[in-house]
Amino acid sequence: MRKLKIAQVAPLWFSIPPKKYGGIEWVVYNLCEGLTKLGHKVTLFASGDSKVPCKLIATVPRSLIESGISWEDPRYNLLNLAEAYKRAKEFDIIHTHIDLWELYFAPLTKTISLHTIHNPLYTTKDLKKDIRLQLLKHFRNQNFVAISKAQKRLSAVKLNFVKVIYNGIRIEEFKFNPRPKDYFLWCARVDKYKGIENAIEIAKRAKVKLILAGRLDPHQVDYFEKRIKPKLGKNIKFIGEFSRKEKAKIYGEAKALLYPIEWHEPFGLNMVEAMACGTPVIAFKMGSVPEVVKNGKTGFVVETIEEAVEAVKEIEKIKREDCRKWVEENFTAEIMVKNYEKLYFELLKK
Repeated sequence: MRKLKIAQVAPLWFSIPPKKYGGIEWVVYNLCEGLTKLGHKVTLFASGDSKVPCKLIATVPRSLIESGISWEDPRYNLLNLAEAYKRAKEFDIIHTHIDLWELYFAPLTKTISLHTIHNPLYTTKDLKKDIRLQLLKHFRNQNFVAISKAQKRLSAVKLNFVKVIYNGIRIEEFKFNPRPKDYFLWCARVDKYKGIENAIEIAKRAKVKLILAGRLDPHQVDYFEKRIKPKLGKNIKFIGEFSRKEKAKIYGEAKALLYPIEWHEPFGLNMVEAMACGTPVIAFKMGSVPEVVKNGKTGFVVETIEEAVEAVKEIEKIKREDCRKWVEENFTAEIMVKNYEKLYFELLKK
């Protein structure tokens, strides 16, 4: 099998790998590392504070978040894409993870492009008003990867999804813990649609301890102060964002991860990370949840707060060993990398 020259193009909001928050960034890092180990020549286009085991080309010195750049400012990511596609002849394939702007560049070169969509494509969106969906529809014949069957199924536009490939984690970083402590965990970026208020309500009704952990962005501070902070107390604590080194310990010591989301999340990496530590997941039946969590085996997929409360009471029935095994069989970085490598070769044969 010949070795490929592969460009990976990452969003610039966080470094690769991220210091704390950053699911997409860890996926990109795992791809760069895994493909390099397989002997491929990988070039990553990312921020200058990235640390990867492959060639790095940086159009900005550090991540945009640390530089105070607004999420709504596309200029720097456009510059990153322009640099990657300017060098298109140097690569067998260009694999992008930015979601939208790369679609303008891909048709300008004969080098094959592959676009992994990390964001939702809801059927609830109004196609006539949603510029993003209009652009995706215009470029619908390009090569797309969905990160779950749900993401593909719920897409408001019919895209050329060449494959569904689940995200994968470096499972060796997540130590299995067979003996959890007496608390439940909610872990995500602070936002109502991530289910933080639902998790609090479930914990209160079930009369269990709950730790809330996650990134609090500046634009969510007002929401946190008004809707979350008043509900904190002896049994419900907010610890903020934790480091990568702390993650396995906090996940592993939890009796379960509460994830009662209010949106069709394409893929919840936090659920996989929890299960890798042996921690079962109780989550609402939204988006990819029924694919990521094996109901009754690695946790409970529920539809209401009442059902979630009952699941909390039944959590001891879940074997933590089964949670770990489920991740080992389906969601490791090695599996993800192999699936992408296979897809690269399939596309190059066309």
